[in-house]
Amino acid sequence: MNEPDNETRAATGPVAYVPRKITGPVLMGVVPGQPLAVAHRAAELAFSLNVELICAYVDVTTYLAEEPDGRVEARPIDPDGVDDDIEGISAGIAEHLREALGGTGIRWSFLTLAGEPARALGRLAEARDASIIVVGTRERGFGARFEELLVGSVAVHLTHRQHRPVLVVPLAPQPRHHPKEGR
Repeated sequence: MNEPDNETRAATGPVAYVPRKITGPVLMGVVPGQPLAVAHRAAELAFSLNVELICAYVDVTTYLAEEPDGRVEARPIDPDGVDDDIEGISAGIAEHLREALGGTGIRWSFLTLAGEPARALGRLAEARDASIIVVGTRERGFGARFEELLVGSVAVHLTHRQHRPVLVVPLAPQPRHHPKEGR
């Protein structure tokens, strides 16, 4: 490591932290039917930082494969059980976002990615030098708990696999318990 020894450091003093302006985009993970709270929070952040908002949906029924000519292509995990309407799902999400973000003055884009969500979002964040990744929590209920058992939490995987900050927007927070007076 190239750190000055204690004598040199004492002579020059500690190196002062110099903040830098955040210029990388805000990357938001999107899922079908996701409440707009995540998009709104990500848009507010992008607006406040004056950066682009990149909205990304990850199709978990596909994976990336490198072709012999070097290009990378998304392929279905199960060719017989493929969802023929992935374009329709992506178009629906893009339209929902267009309705929510259009006319706000925020620069935003929409992408469909392939593979495991945390890895795909991490790769995109690295490629685009994102400043932060924004995701939502899961809805409460048995289905969400079962899905989390199978694939795990995207937010947890993101925080353990890459160095960018992750903002997790609560979608269904537990109601606060307010004790009754006199108890």
